[in-house]
Amino acid sequence: MVRKTSRSIAGVSALVLVLAACGRGDEQAGGQASADIAQGPATGTITVWAMGAEGEKLPALAKEFEDANPGVDVQVTAIPWDAAHNKFTSAITAGQAPDAAMVGSTWMGEFAGLDALDPTPSSIDKGAFFEGAQRTTEVGGTSYGIPWYVETRLLYYRKDLAKTAGYETPPKDWPGLKEMAKAMQAKAGAKWGIGLQAGGTGSWQSLLPFAWSNGASLTKDNGAAYNFDSPEMRETLEYYGSFFSEGIADKQAPAQPTTEPDFVSGRVPMFISGPWMMSAVEKLGGAGFKDKYDVMPMPTKKTSSSFVGGCNLVVFKTTKNRDSAWKFVNWLASPQVQVKWYQQSTDLPSVKSAWQDPALTADSKLATFGKQLDTAQSPPTFATWEQAITALDTEVEKVARSGADPATALKAAQSSADSIGTGR
Repeated sequence: MVRKTSRSIAGVSALVLVLAACGRGDEQAGGQASADIAQGPATGTITVWAMGAEGEKLPALAKEFEDANPGVDVQVTAIPWDAAHNKFTSAITAGQAPDAAMVGSTWMGEFAGLDALDPTPSSIDKGAFFEGAQRTTEVGGTSYGIPWYVETRLLYYRKDLAKTAGYETPPKDWPGLKEMAKAMQAKAGAKWGIGLQAGGTGSWQSLLPFAWSNGASLTKDNGAAYNFDSPEMRETLEYYGSFFSEGIADKQAPAQPTTEPDFVSGRVPMFISGPWMMSAVEKLGGAGFKDKYDVMPMPTKKTSSSFVGGCNLVVFKTTKNRDSAWKFVNWLASPQVQVKWYQQSTDLPSVKSAWQDPALTADSKLATFGKQLDTAQSPPTFATWEQAITALDTEVEKVARSGADPATALKAAQSSADSIGTGR
């Protein structure tokens, strides 16, 4: 899970759930097996926790599940994001977790490490989801839950100003991005060529799309340790830092940037963000602004990749109504329900086949996000990720704001991550 900056967050085949008799399976290679789900409609009461806007909107969608399963009662509790993590950990410790819940993708390792999550039934088609999103459910080779909705990051750019700067089409590689950012300053009147986070909390979300596009892996030793100090990461941080040292990005950028007004005014004609920013900039820009900008995939170094975030749906081991909880989770991941949820919440579908629906294909910008999701990647599901990444954020800030040596910065981040460990 990644918190959105402006609000709380978030084609193959349909999910296929083969219903079978209950009974724990044997241990499978690479992870735990889980019982399949009993036949018949959902019954009884299901308690569900969801955060932010999703918690407020989910009850209306759950009513449709109740209509299709007259014997079930879905009780949704909306939880504020800032209280969610502590509420979950307290409930897990007390054995009072809900039956099912929306869980941030970066919390999966921690909650699975507490033995709180029920493994995903093997009959759920994991291949129906975007690969990067599916990996956020996997801890130690076992999948716990399913991706509910996803988001990824693209480069927003002012199409009209790019044309003034001499660009009819956006660049496709690292050198091209820097050249266009400079041209935006020199020829299109931009104060800064691109808006990049100059360190601080969450700056890893801006850095890692470049790192993954450079072939970087965040783990080593067969996934047993952090891998911040790699040649690919060093090259990435050098490139990222050069935007600040060369005066293309603002090294004094505030922790809470004024992205929308800067973009609309042309002061900062490029930035990296998720799909929720489309409505934000169009609202501020007014009539006709949607035609003045576009989005482009992350520029290629070795490939083009980005960050996949969002939230997962899990079932807790303490549930007294496991079958119905999984039936509800599985229903929320059906393609037609995913499309309906997008229309109600603007949360992007995690199921690839849902992207074939006209509701998503009609918007070319949205379709570009869908294409990027094919190669988007997720951080490792280590229980200590939130702690380890704080040190990387700190070191990125030293490079961006003070011109610190990228190699030295990454060695410090690696040392901190090694001392913290993975929590396994």
